[in-house]
Formats: sequence, C-alpha cells, structure tokens
Amino acid sequence: MNKILNKYRFTVKPTISEGESALELARTIGLHPLTYQELPFDPEYSIYAGRLTPEKLSNASAEEMYWKIRQELIFRHTGEHPYEISGPDALKLLQKIFPRDVSKVKIGRCSYQFACYHDGGMITDGVLLRLDQNKYWFAQAEGDMFSWYKAQAEGLNVNITEPNVWVSQIQGPKSMQLLDFLTESNISSDWKYFDWKEVSMSGEKIIISRSGFSNELGWEIYFRPENNIEKLGDLILEEGKKIGMILTATPVFRCRRIEAGLLSAGQDFTNKTNPYSVGLGRFIDINKNNFIGKEALEKSNKECLTWGIRVEKGTAIRGKSLKINGKIVGEVTSSTWSPYQVCGVGIVHMQNSNLGPGTILDVDCTNGNTYKGELCKLPMYDFKGEIVRGKNKDIPNKPNPWTGIKKK
Repeated sequence: MNKILNKYRFTVKPTISEGESALELARTIGLHPLTYQELPFDPEYSIYAGRLTPEKLSNASAEEMYWKIRQELIFRHTGEHPYEISGPDALKLLQKIFPRDVSKVKIGRCSYQFACYHDGGMITDGVLLRLDQNKYWFAQAEGDMFSWYKAQAEGLNVNITEPNVWVSQIQGPKSMQLLDFLTESNISSDWKYFDWKEVSMSGEKIIISRSGFSNELGWEIYFRPENNIEKLGDLILEEGKKIGMILTATPVFRCRRIEAGLLSAGQDFTNKTNPYSVGLGRFIDINKNNFIGKEALEKSNKECLTWGIRVEKGTAIRGKSLKINGKIVGEVTSSTWSPYQVCGVGIVHMQNSNLGPGTILDVDCTNGNTYKGELCKLPMYDFKGEIVRGKNKDIPNKPNPWTGIKKK
C-alpha cells in the first residue's frame, strides 16, 4: 500500500443535510434507528455487514470504555445483520450451509454458526436463533450471506427475507440488574447462556438473547419494526445511566473479544482460512450429511495456526508480519492495548503449527518500534467461560499486569 495512505484512516462522518437530497451512501447503507443517541459525541462510522457501526465516540476513551464493560455496563448499537430463513425446508437449507448440526438447536435457543465455501474457506459467522419449528434468524457478521442463501436454496421450499431487525447490546456485570428492572421477566434466575426469550419492556414485546461480543455478562436486544424503538432505546439509556451505563463504539469490544479469543470475520478468518486453522474445529459436525465444504474439510489439515499474542511495551500493527531472526513466520490479524493486562494483545495466524504458545517473536508496533511478543492460548484468561455465564462475579478493580517474557 502507498505510504501516504498508511497515514490516513477512512471513516463515515454524519453531516447536516441542509435540505440536500440523500447521497448514494445514505440510500444504500443501513442506519440503526438509535443512531441519534450517538450524534452528540462526534461519531465516526465504519461499514459492517451493510450497516453503519460506530467506530469512534468522543464521550469516552478506549480505556474508559474497557473498564466500563468490565466493571459496570455499556450500551452499543451494532451492525449485526439478521436475516430470516423460514418455510418447510428452512432446516434443510441451514443444514446444507452450516457445518454444525442445526437440528440440535431447540426453539428458544441460540447457536454459534459459520458458513464455508466448497473449498473449506470461511464466509462469515454469527448467531442463529430458532424462533419456531420452521423459522430462524441468523444475525451475521461481515459478509454476504443473503446471496449465498439464495444461491443454495434452489429447489427448496424456503423463504429468505430481511426482517428489518436491529441489534443493540447491553454488556457488563450490571446488565442483569438493569434488565431485571426494565422487563417483566426474571432475568436473573431462568436464563441460560445462549437462551433467547420474548419479554415485555414498557408494554412492548421484544426479543432478547443472552449473548454478545464481549465475553462479559451480557444481552443482545433484537428490535423489530413493530417496536417503538426510540421509546425503548431512550428508556434503556436513561435507566442505565443511573447505574453507570455509557454509549460505546467498536473499541469497547476489540480488547475484550481479543482477550476472550472471539474472532472477527474478515480479519481473524477469511476465505483463505478453514475453521480448523483458526481454532474453530470443535464447531464442525464432520459426520453430518452433505454440508457445503465437507469434502474439503475432511481432507484438510486439522492443526490450529491461530493464537493469542502479548507484546511488551507496544501495540502490534494489524496486518504486519511476525518474524523470528528476520524470517516471516506469521501475521497479526487483530490487535489493541489491554488496560487490564497492561500490554499489547492480539490474535495472530502462524505459518507453521510448530510455533505455538510460548514462542517469542519480533513484532512491529504502532509507535514505530519493534518489540518482543509471546504467543499464548486463547482465551487469555477465564478459560472455562465463567464470566459470560455469570458464574464468576469477581469484578476487577485494578489492572493485573502481564509479567512479561521470562528471561532464560
């Protein structure tokens, strides 16, 4: 890439129209109905799954957002894009598209799913909700699943539609307290991780799932067209502020999802990686009949090439090569600074499965220097997933610094 371009970042900025007609971007990119809540904070947006998602807000720094989600709670309007798959052959289509067995997903439950091309390369991932016997939503990450559904549905009695559903997330240790107050459902006692329910909030029926992209205790709210979204969104924010809630942008998830080993579509996996190489092989039911990519995955190398990395003194540059003695051995796919571990953290993809946790590498960092980094397992802590399930309620009140690379 041209060195001049490396000095810039490209974002979408809202401007007052002053009576002018909408530009092409405004007509084709989806806008979350609660975007107006972000406008006072000089927002900058990126495009995610065909929708705008806030990349930057001026109300808090990335570090402040991090501690909010670890200690209190945040409200985040996401670019996740739900599509509806329904009809007598809905399950048949989904079984064809996803390597994981969809027949095991019961009504009222969610399931993490991803789709592959015929060569085993990955398209995208997301959360599948089974709404009824023959009705599903798939809230997808970045990627074009709608065209893929259409291409694979020939000859099947199935409807693929966009239900115009918008997703917001309430995440953090106080999220259960807020939803217990706002809804007429007993949030604290009868909801398992990856359950979804239709609940009543301010006299309206909304769908909430116990899920999120932070690996903290949290929930995703699915606003439907029949909802008074502004009324509900303002209520959530007003009551949430009383217990510390703030609106947040992408940085709030970046560090926590890296620490938790949650992969970002298009970054940590692409059409050039298969699920085994990025550590997702446990979500493949390889004995399931005739799903797309099965033959390629059966023949593929099953070794994991994706790990976490901790970096001394700096933040790795995403997309940069990792080196040992000057030789390229891998690439940084995600990176940021961890206020909790007080070091750079990232997700990397290695060229050789022999290079795993404990490997020391040279890492180019955002301040222009090269520092040492050490590969580690993912997640970086909370190995049993007890935080997101509400089993670990210890709230960190200070950093827990990484001890650094041990000198031999």
